[in-house]
Amino acid sequence: MMLTIKSTNNPRLFLLLVVAITTVFVSAQKKTLPYKDAALPVEARVQDLLSRMTLKEKVGQLLCPLGWEMYVIQGNRVQPSDKFKQLIKDRNAGMLWATYRADPWTKKTLANGLTPALAAKAGNALQKYVIENTRLGIPLFLAEEAPHGHMAIGTTVFPTGIGMAATWSPDLLQKAGRIIGEEIRSQGAHISYGPVLDLTRDPRWSRVEETFGEDPVLSGILGASMVQGLTNGGDLSLPHSTVATLKHFLAYAVPESGQNGNQAVVGMRELHESFLPPFQRAIDAGALSVMTSYNSIDGIPCTANSYLLTELLRNEWQFKGFVVSDLYSIEGIHENHYVASSVDEAAVQALTAGVDIDLGGDAYIKLCQSVEDHRIAEVAIDTAVRRVLQLKFAMGLFENPYVDSQKAVESVRNAAHIDCARQMAQASVTLLKNKASILPLDKNIRKVAVVGPNADNRYNMLGDYTAPQEDKNVKTVLDGVVSKLTSSKVEYVRGCAIRDTTMNEINEAVAAALRSDVVIAVVGGSSARDFKTTYKETGAAVTDKEQLSDMECGEGFDRASLSLLGRQQELLEALQKTGKPLIVIYIEGRPLNKNWAAEHANALLTAYYPGQEGGLAIADVLFGDYNPAGRLPISTPRSVGQLPVHYNKKAPLVHNYVEMPATPLYSFGYGLSYTTFEYADLRIVSKENDTKEVSFNITNTGKYDGEEVAQLYLRDEFASVVQPLKQLKQFKRLFLKRGETKSVRFTLTKEDFMIIDRNFKRVVEPGSFQVMVGASSDDIKLTTQILYP
Repeated sequence: MMLTIKSTNNPRLFLLLVVAITTVFVSAQKKTLPYKDAALPVEARVQDLLSRMTLKEKVGQLLCPLGWEMYVIQGNRVQPSDKFKQLIKDRNAGMLWATYRADPWTKKTLANGLTPALAAKAGNALQKYVIENTRLGIPLFLAEEAPHGHMAIGTTVFPTGIGMAATWSPDLLQKAGRIIGEEIRSQGAHISYGPVLDLTRDPRWSRVEETFGEDPVLSGILGASMVQGLTNGGDLSLPHSTVATLKHFLAYAVPESGQNGNQAVVGMRELHESFLPPFQRAIDAGALSVMTSYNSIDGIPCTANSYLLTELLRNEWQFKGFVVSDLYSIEGIHENHYVASSVDEAAVQALTAGVDIDLGGDAYIKLCQSVEDHRIAEVAIDTAVRRVLQLKFAMGLFENPYVDSQKAVESVRNAAHIDCARQMAQASVTLLKNKASILPLDKNIRKVAVVGPNADNRYNMLGDYTAPQEDKNVKTVLDGVVSKLTSSKVEYVRGCAIRDTTMNEINEAVAAALRSDVVIAVVGGSSARDFKTTYKETGAAVTDKEQLSDMECGEGFDRASLSLLGRQQELLEALQKTGKPLIVIYIEGRPLNKNWAAEHANALLTAYYPGQEGGLAIADVLFGDYNPAGRLPISTPRSVGQLPVHYNKKAPLVHNYVEMPATPLYSFGYGLSYTTFEYADLRIVSKENDTKEVSFNITNTGKYDGEEVAQLYLRDEFASVVQPLKQLKQFKRLFLKRGETKSVRFTLTKEDFMIIDRNFKRVVEPGSFQVMVGASSDDIKLTTQILYP
């Protein structure tokens, strides 16, 4: 047979024609449809499959409905639900979200939810149904929440994002990411929603706990490390690789008034200087999915922002993955922002802007009609579908859609994963005050009073986006203290609740304190969801006086103040009046007010939400089995009246308020150790390619082995646009035995000296720079000036 291919002015079209025709001939010989032929290149398989799809089938690949109602458990078997079968028949959905999720919103519990083995069987059953009961047999993508562990029953629960960030340890985050990826893939899911790279400068906002804090460099480095773990180094063909989804694009964590979803008042230059770099670094590390945010910037909803999603993400950054909306955020273009007169129009706006996937799946179903009405071209849908199919082929789902349920049991929450959770929790505990070196405590102590609403509350250790837990799987502070001593040496009284003022055991707590040698008071907040709380369709909580739970943080729980709620402050003051040494521990999702504790407590620590092993990790620190080295990833304010109070504010220098200093109570990068460190011998040497090697020595001058987190800050002294007074550029967490000296070396590259100039170009402006090295942003030990380049 003779075949003539006419030339065309479109080289890409010509190439695709050649590939398509070639693959048809090759596959015809093998009697295999080209898109099912694993020997062919991914691009050829995608093109062949796309050419066979109807418009309805294409749109189906862009839908990601809620997944937890799509299965039915029948003893040890799991079957597709009738709702799932109808969904596939009516909508051809190519993706599901939160199929394995369990929490009060989904009403999936330990009794009726999926164990790891059942989850694997559920994923297999859904895949089998789709492959065998649809015309083209395209496997499903299953997307799962995974900000600090897979949000499913039986999985490993790590500290929340802000706690992870307090470790300042890229190695630990990469290790945790790999574990989370393994647990997700072994149960048959493919997409991990996380990490959360929102740069947060307002602790009133409800979702601070999910983020890596206030700094773009720390967030970017830790986010990239997490992505490297989740993606197994970026190779989707490996068995435990996931498609990492970065949340939320963009400036979601600085809402006006601290209220979730409100507009972000931030300038274009600030977006490029601070809010975009963490995402770019994580994309460079291998992230292949980005989620939009609910907010708007300068009047444009982020789910309909073509500049962010197409011009910048696609054209400038060359992002090759797909963009997914946040849950029902496409509907929000119409229903919340009022920039579209209907959901149909909102769907067109979102797709045109660059949103590929509709999380929720109710908006994009209308795209078929929009194509028929010529409001959008089918080629725009083809572009989005191509991005989804490319990743399905790259992950090998057409060849290996199923998993082994027994391997899921062995791979999820095993001993090695639990050990990593404890390491992460240990590394996150941050010592803020240690008067007269009261810590570490002597294990020969006679009696300890453990008091407070967070001393023995398992769910308050875990944070939001966490599945139901068996009691034995979560260790509280009380568990940890008892493990170091004996139960006869420990007396526990709750004292009060987080929010409920009717719960009052303060007198009993005081009595216990008087019988003890030291008091450990565990206070703070809670993101523990319960069945008393009502939830919006997006999963955010509805807060009102009729629904009073302990929860004061987590999505939807924005705060007007940062004070301790309920009778917690009353409890602390009563305990302090006993005259017994008082150790205060904050379990929290945001930096709560610590002014009183900073002044009156003998020791003060924060552990954020430390995860399932948090109680043991805190006890390790209290009794000296682990020397604390956590550092603040977000500044602790003195008052909400200061906000924002992040360390890297731009010039000019702040001046004090009438009532208080303008500085934070505890600044970014701060944290104490049981030992002391001395910095010396700062040297800077010019290297090739305009790099500068900065080196210095650190000596452990105290009585304990321990870790230090060395931090390097830079200041551009004179620039064409206003610059931060200091900006973190490099950091390193390192271990030193007592008396040991180590040399630390950082390399500053051209990128570290760049600014966004008046023309919005990234440039280096030659001039004088101040190099600052120290233990925190407000504890600079060594400084010098250099000229660059």
